Amino acid sequence: MLSLLRSTRSPLLLLVSVILLFIAAGCGSNPQQTTPVAATPAPSAAASPQAEAPRVIKHAMGEETLTGTPKRVVILTNEGTEALLAVGIKPVGAVKSWYGEPWYEHIKADMKDVTVLGDELQPNIELIASLKPDLIIGNKVRQAKIYDQLKNIAPTVFSADLSGDWKTNFKLYTETVNKKAEGEKAIAAFEKRVVDVKAKLGAKAATQISLVRFSAAEVRMYQKQTFAGLLLSQLGFARPASQDKDASFEKMTKESIPSMDGDVLFYFVTENTGKTDAANVADNWLKDPLFKNLNVSKANKVVKVNDVIWNSAGGIQAANLLLDEIVTYFEVK
Repeated sequence: MLSLLRSTRSPLLLLVSVILLFIAAGCGSNPQQTTPVAATPAPSAAASPQAEAPRVIKHAMGEETLTGTPKRVVILTNEGTEALLAVGIKPVGAVKSWYGEPWYEHIKADMKDVTVLGDELQPNIELIASLKPDLIIGNKVRQAKIYDQLKNIAPTVFSADLSGDWKTNFKLYTETVNKKAEGEKAIAAFEKRVVDVKAKLGAKAATQISLVRFSAAEVRMYQKQTFAGLLLSQLGFARPASQDKDASFEKMTKESIPSMDGDVLFYFVTENTGKTDAANVADNWLKDPLFKNLNVSKANKVVKVNDVIWNSAGGIQAANLLLDEIVTYFEVK
């Protein structure tokens, strides 16, 4: 019986042994197939680019929250156009220059293919909308009545006014388009030029400079808070007592011509896009006996200058060109 039992178990034990042998062999071979593949670690937060933080722009009409650098900017002031170009932004649309067809000579090369949106006083809202801007920049003095319409098209930022202090608006515009650093660099370069020229002027800065503007509507004597007046103050130039005031201008009558006198008189003629008769007004005043009797007239120091550069353009490029003209006239080496 015992031998029978042994004979019966032997095949069974043999079969079990063979199965266990194959299982062991399977577990020991090709370990790469049974080792779990390590998962690729996700990039750390520090390695992935972070989204730009929103910036809140406080402006003449309130606040606007912006993120990133706009790609399709509409600009509705002339001095604003110069600001954008100075920091490398070409607008998709802009109001036309007061002179030129349609741009000032000193910016036209940079404004190729920019859509003309009317003028500062009446920009074309439908055309603005068709450009699908992602930012609109305007001015409260010029466009307050259409602010809500513009804001419905795209985020809109307005400067407060259009005084001679172009730097205030320049800083607002460049911060708005996310070019603050570039804007600060441009301002610093201009200020350095002013300091250099002032140092070289020496005794010439004692020259009393008179500024007069002729237009068909009125004649103005320009004081210190004007585009040209502020630069003259920075350079340390003297002004006649009638113009040495922290104001913008005084409307003139022919009876007040004697207050225009100075060592040199720069005048510009504002033609309002060629639709007025300002040139004849200027000619009439310059031939008036009271004007002829001015010391500056007798000394032949009455100089006509470009209204665009000295008055109308009002931006950073015009400021640099104005500095160039002062350097040339006073022979600053």
